[in-house]
Amino acid sequence: MAGIILDMIKRYDPQKDKTMTRDAVRQFDYWAINNAGISGAVLMENAGIRCTEVILERLKALRGGKVCVVCGTGNNGGDGFVIARQLAGAGFDVSVVICGDAIKISGESRTNYDLAKLLKLKINVITPANEFSCQEVVDIASRNDLIVDAIFGSGLTGHMRRGYENIIEAINSLGRDIIAVDIPSGLDCDTAEPLPVSIRARATVTLVAPKKGFASQASQQYTGDVYIASIGIEPSARN
Repeated sequence: MAGIILDMIKRYDPQKDKTMTRDAVRQFDYWAINNAGISGAVLMENAGIRCTEVILERLKALRGGKVCVVCGTGNNGGDGFVIARQLAGAGFDVSVVICGDAIKISGESRTNYDLAKLLKLKINVITPANEFSCQEVVDIASRNDLIVDAIFGSGLTGHMRRGYENIIEAINSLGRDIIAVDIPSGLDCDTAEPLPVSIRARATVTLVAPKKGFASQASQQYTGDVYIASIGIEPSARN
C-alpha cells in the first residue's frame, strides 16, 4: 500500500509521530465533541471514509471485489458500518458480521447500523459464546477477498468475553488480508499485548494518532503497516 498519497492519511513513522494513550484518545474525543463542537456522527463518518480509502487501495492491489466487515457493538463497529456503506456505494460486494447482541448498538453506531439495514446490506448477527459461531464466521468471511476488523477499539482492557477469542483465531486462520480499524481487535492500546489473542492485520488504519503500544516493535506482528487517518480535527488543535 505504498502508493497511497492522500492528504488525510499518512504512514506511521515511529521516529517522528507522537503516540497517544487510551486515556488521551478518550479525552481528545470528548474535547472534539464538547469543546470543538464536532458531532460524534461527523467524527465517525470521517473515520469510516478514511479507512475506506486505505481498503480501496488494498482491494485494487488484490483485484478483489468482495469484502467482509466484522463489527462489534461499540463505536469501532460503528466505524465498520460506515465502511460497509461506503464500500457498497462504490460497487463492492459487502457482507457484514456483527459479533454480539445488536440490541446493544447505540448512539452514532446505531444510526449507521440502521442505515446499513435501510440500504439492505447483507448483515449477519452472531453470538460469540455460541459454539457454532466460529463456523458461521468462517463460512461468511472465507467467501471474501478481504476482511475488515471493526470488533474492538482502543478501549478494550483486561480479557475479552467468552467466545471472542475463538472468533479472532478463526478470522486469523483464513489467510485473508485483514485491515484493522484503529487497532487490531484484542491488542491492548497501551502495551501492545494481546488480550490474550489479537487480530493479525496486514494493515491498521489508526484514528487521530498512533496508539502508545505501536511504538513497540512487537506490535508489528499484529498491526502490519500502520496508517494514521485524520477524523477532521487534529490533537494539535487543542494547543
